[in-house]
Amino acid sequence: MRHLKEIYEYRDMVGSLVKRELRGKYEKSVLGFLWSFLSPMFQILIYNLVFTHIFQNNMPNYYIYLMSGILTWTFFSDSLAQGTGAIVYNAEMVKKIYFPREVLVISEVTAKLVNMLLSFIVMAVFLVISGVGFSVQLIVLPVVIIIEYIMCLGFSLIVSSVTVYLRDLEYVVNVILMAWIWGTPIMYAIDGIQDPLMRRLLFINPMTSVISCYHYIFYYHVFPSLRDILIPFAEAMCVLVAGYFIFKKLNRRFVEEL
Repeated sequence: MRHLKEIYEYRDMVGSLVKRELRGKYEKSVLGFLWSFLSPMFQILIYNLVFTHIFQNNMPNYYIYLMSGILTWTFFSDSLAQGTGAIVYNAEMVKKIYFPREVLVISEVTAKLVNMLLSFIVMAVFLVISGVGFSVQLIVLPVVIIIEYIMCLGFSLIVSSVTVYLRDLEYVVNVILMAWIWGTPIMYAIDGIQDPLMRRLLFINPMTSVISCYHYIFYYHVFPSLRDILIPFAEAMCVLVAGYFIFKKLNRRFVEEL
């Protein structure tokens, strides 16, 4: 508990690192923060073109289904992909200044959360244009976002600490994420999977329940059941606790390894 309190006391540092991350990402680009809206929009348009005109997906307003999955998956995948280097790429800071090293991971994941929240503006525009509109189910959205944030933080704590000792993990994670997206119901609906074994495998994936909750809220306009909320929350907490203790154990030799 003392260590958790110490991390909380460095919240101003987290805020500063988040601002640095967001400014550094776009400071030399002409369009700046506009890329927070343009990148997901172009990605969604490409996927929509492929899955509606080439693979003939007949879901009504398919791009809303796709968008609610892509935007939230991007938060998860960016957190893990960038989280692998959270400690390694800040080696000088780690070696010269004392602070809870978890702060670096927390700031990385929080910056990706801000990017997702900004991209929800694009989502809101498409909801209005499509006529799907907003629903009362949006009141559940903060809960789902918190669950995903916890899961992203847990996984990022694991990969960031292990990468200090095994640098190849950064590349391995990118490969895993390329496969992982296809094992998550983002471009397709679970109801379209007839094979019982494949459906079970899909639900082993912890992101399946999280992405499904976003689909319920934005696309289907139904409340996720209590089970739909509790299962991903329990999974996220397990990942966070595991991530915290793995990070805490490996943290002892960061300076020597860096």
